[in-house]
Amino acid sequence: MECTSYSSLTSGDRKRTYITKSWRCDSHLKGWYRFQGAAGTRMATSCTPKKRCNANSTGWLKGGHPTVADGKVTRKVCFHFGKSCCYHSRNIKVRNCGSYYVYHFSGTPKCNLRYCSSN
Repeated sequence: MECTSYSSLTSGDRKRTYITKSWRCDSHLKGWYRFQGAAGTRMATSCTPKKRCNANSTGWLKGGHPTVADGKVTRKVCFHFGKSCCYHSRNIKVRNCGSYYVYHFSGTPKCNLRYCSSN
């Protein structure tokens, strides 16, 4: 179901390499999402530097992406703030749909936190 019913996140300012001085917030993201187009193909999987991907506190997937055989899994998203790569965190669901991944978000712990992407 989630591999065919999702919303796309396509903005290039989501990439972990995008340096910014302005901040957006992903507290409104609820449901299944896929990174596509200029946003890249998947969520970042290593501690993303602060003030990247249009966020003050950058979100990255801890624990890696699942295989197709793993099915729908729970993973922790860490948000880099201050001196900690995991100052805030939120559990999400992730599914490998074969040639892409989808992520089930339920907002963020607070504002100025954003889910960051990579290729």
